[in-house]
Amino acid sequence: MNRNIAIAAIIAAVAVGVVVGVIGTVGIGTNTKTAPTTPAGTSAPTAPAQVPTQTPRLSGSIVIDGSSTVYPITEVIAEEFSKKYPDVKVTVGISGTGGGFKRFTIGETDINDSSRPITDKERAAAKENNVRWVEIPVALEGLSIVVHKDNNLFPNDCVSIEELREIWKPDSTIKKWSDLNPAYPAQEMRLYGAGPDSGTFDYFTEHVVGKARASRTDYIPSEDDNVLVQGVSTDRYSLGYIPLAYAEHAQDRLKILKVSKEKNGECVFPESKSVIQGKYPLSRPLFIHINYDKMQSRQELKEFVLFYLSNAKSAVEKVGYIPLSDTYYKDAIRLINEGRYTPDDDTTFVSIYKEGL
Repeated sequence: MNRNIAIAAIIAAVAVGVVVGVIGTVGIGTNTKTAPTTPAGTSAPTAPAQVPTQTPRLSGSIVIDGSSTVYPITEVIAEEFSKKYPDVKVTVGISGTGGGFKRFTIGETDINDSSRPITDKERAAAKENNVRWVEIPVALEGLSIVVHKDNNLFPNDCVSIEELREIWKPDSTIKKWSDLNPAYPAQEMRLYGAGPDSGTFDYFTEHVVGKARASRTDYIPSEDDNVLVQGVSTDRYSLGYIPLAYAEHAQDRLKILKVSKEKNGECVFPESKSVIQGKYPLSRPLFIHINYDKMQSRQELKEFVLFYLSNAKSAVEKVGYIPLSDTYYKDAIRLINEGRYTPDDDTTFVSIYKEGL
């Protein structure tokens, strides 16, 4: 009997030991497991690969207005951005560079598409309304002089800046083609050009007439370059100026003239090489102006600007303009990410764009 009791006690003790061992390993009332130990002389197992970070979910709205010249680039960018961030509403208007700045400098828009730098008058308006801004070049463009596709009057299809000045200056006496050259027909010269709210108007008058906003007024103006293309292409005795991309897309309907700086000087056709090298007399950069404070406080706006610069080259080429260098776009993105720009900044990005020319 005593022997049986002793055996039972031993069995019970062994059972208790097993239970304690299990409890010590697993833990009571938890799902926590102790970390496995690594045998001596072996390396720890490799940690599982991290799941790639998903695209941040952005929402909000971005309002853009301004240049009809820059519009095609921004439109392409906006469409692609909306595919990636469908909860961000991006609207792009066309009221001309000057018209767009009127809205931008009172804080009504987030970005102004600009075919020229901001003017002193616009700087003052922005300051008065506590609007701070950043000027960023995005592309190059050659302002083109166009005539009807059947117009063969200009020798070598070339017009000089001097001739253009005589045609477009405020006190011009040229009403007929024969007034420009007696050998030309005595037909009325009908002119098409940018409206006064357009940055293209400012650029053309400054670089051709010699003074910004100095122009004859008896011409057909429009801030919509498609309207100008339609006018010149259907008017045999017309002459106009429009952005190169619009002209190239309508070469089956109108003729792009070469331009010389002086009469009888070298005639240069607007194309990528001549614009990049600055040989074409009417070469110019294109810009976007961003509200500085909004870009600091609104993630969707900063992401849009970064997206714009990341995709600018393909968008610019798609619409027929001339992209800046790959190095410029990369440097511009880096400067934004690092915050290395200032309020009312028209030098940081312009300087690196010029270095790449």
